[in-house]
Amino acid sequence: MDIKTASALRRLRLVSGPEAISFLLLLVCSVLKRTTEFDAVTPMGWVHAVLFILYGLFWLDAWNRTKWSFGTAFFYGAMAVLPTGGFFAERRLRREAEDAVIASRARKEGVVNA
Repeated sequence: MDIKTASALRRLRLVSGPEAISFLLLLVCSVLKRTTEFDAVTPMGWVHAVLFILYGLFWLDAWNRTKWSFGTAFFYGAMAVLPTGGFFAERRLRREAEDAVIASRARKEGVVNA
């Protein structure tokens, strides 16, 4: 994995958690708006929109650089529209990054031919 691919995956991983949190907070704000006087839907909607757009851009960049299969790309895309999906995406991306580091070290040490 080259440095640009690793950076693309890292950016996607780093934005997936905040995007999931903002989605959950937006849902809470929506419920509070309808049940109380509290109305923070508009500002929370903007925060979530920015994070969702960033997730989408980083997802496209990562898909382009990693050459994921359609199924893998679909998984990460679907995680953006599920309320807690970003947490699952972050965990899986972290595992992939750790596996890539291990594979890189193994190739460097000559344990694995690549």
